[in-house]
Amino acid sequence: MTTHQNLFAALRAQFPADLDATAVETDNGLFYTWRDLDRATARMANLLASLNLPAGARVAVQVEKSVEAMVLYLATLRAGYVFLPLNTAYQSAEIEYFIGNAEPSVVVCSAANFGWVSKIAFKAGTAHVFTLNDDRTGSLLERAAHFGDEHEVAACGADDLAAILYTSGTTGRSKGAMLSHGNMLSNAVMLKDYWGWQPGDVLIHALPIFHVHGLFVAIHGALINGSKMIWLSKFDPKLVIRKMPEATVFMGVPTLYVRLLADPGLTREVASHMRLFIAGSAPLLIETFKEWQDRTGHTILERYGMSETIMLTSNPYAADARHGGQAERRGGTVGFPLPGVSLRVQSDEGAALPVGEIGGIQVKGPNVFKGYWRMPEKTAEEFTADGYFKTGDVGKVDERGYVTIVGRAKDLIISGGYNVYPAEIESYINDMPGVAESALVGVPHPDFGEVGVAVVIAKPGAQVEAAQVIATLKSQLANFKIPKQCFVVAELPRNTMGKVQKNLLREQYKSLFV
Repeated sequence: MTTHQNLFAALRAQFPADLDATAVETDNGLFYTWRDLDRATARMANLLASLNLPAGARVAVQVEKSVEAMVLYLATLRAGYVFLPLNTAYQSAEIEYFIGNAEPSVVVCSAANFGWVSKIAFKAGTAHVFTLNDDRTGSLLERAAHFGDEHEVAACGADDLAAILYTSGTTGRSKGAMLSHGNMLSNAVMLKDYWGWQPGDVLIHALPIFHVHGLFVAIHGALINGSKMIWLSKFDPKLVIRKMPEATVFMGVPTLYVRLLADPGLTREVASHMRLFIAGSAPLLIETFKEWQDRTGHTILERYGMSETIMLTSNPYAADARHGGQAERRGGTVGFPLPGVSLRVQSDEGAALPVGEIGGIQVKGPNVFKGYWRMPEKTAEEFTADGYFKTGDVGKVDERGYVTIVGRAKDLIISGGYNVYPAEIESYINDMPGVAESALVGVPHPDFGEVGVAVVIAKPGAQVEAAQVIATLKSQLANFKIPKQCFVVAELPRNTMGKVQKNLLREQYKSLFV
């Protein structure tokens, strides 16, 4: 077995020749060189190695975003252990579940949470609990400072576990998706080419780092290209706009693009040095897509991935020969399956569906995860006999190969025996004057089994009448698709990645008709 299968070794091999160049510049005026990253990850990897952890030990981390938190992730890979990032919004019951389920050997939390997190961790049998804060303090750094800054990267096979990501668990208990060194490395190498990463690229990193998007897609993308990161502890539209002339790449969730568009400072001139804007993690409204084009002269590249697979599809970076030289970035789609990824759309009965038909999306490829942590039955359930992973997303592929996601299978509403796809109805509502965004959820109904309820937010200063929304839909859609009720509200519940939490809306409106 050679060390080059270790993801860290592959990232480290792409550091630039000049190790004293800036690798990360933070929003509070700190500069980290590539040598700093190499030495800091070595110290931390040496600390982890000194703890005599079992092979495959999990390192669970719930801390605020900082460069040191990224260093801890890289050090965990470097030392050959398994990284387990936890959303900073999780409270005690959730942390208790994750620690109980993953049985980490090491837990790292912010000093402010040490009291209750350490209690849960020690009770569950975790041997080591460290603190790490976003101001370069904490027991983890104090301990690591005593170790040497050279470390031989641990030998890892492509199939060795590198990270466990708990999926949001909107239905039932969260499941731990197991990602290997090979899963993540194959995706990083492929995206470097597909998204046209170039020497001199600079990434604005404004995403959280407990999630695939910020931790893997963004960080791996910059590191494997030897690219500097402008590191923002949290998203600030004014600061992002101010940094655009120094950068070339930005990755964001749709909410971030909406907030950038709300700032008058966003102009063609300020964005003229940028090369690429990428969106994902939630659906991008066609209106946002078009407004961004008009305001900046750039076309957002929308892509699709999940915790279990990292990136699966992407709109093309350029109209290249792969797609007959004719492909463009198309709003409302997530582009083509990435090289090496096989994607198909199947009926509930498991039959292949023709072009343009809506069904369940299934995928296969080197980026697809190994299964769910300690859930062999669930893992078996989610894979087909011929090795395709059932994503749980519903979508279609058009005659040119563009993939469009229509929604989650669990969001499907079956009303009076008819299938209603929320994304379709939402797209009609979102096109109505004054509507900023909408969500359609299914709730129990004595007559139809389930009916749709539309929840709408209006644009600032606009008036939207619930009755008018329903009346307009009646003139556009079949009767079985029409929501039985509509509510105009101030905001929709979202998770930290900007996704609307439909489970909370279903819960809120479940007794409307019962």
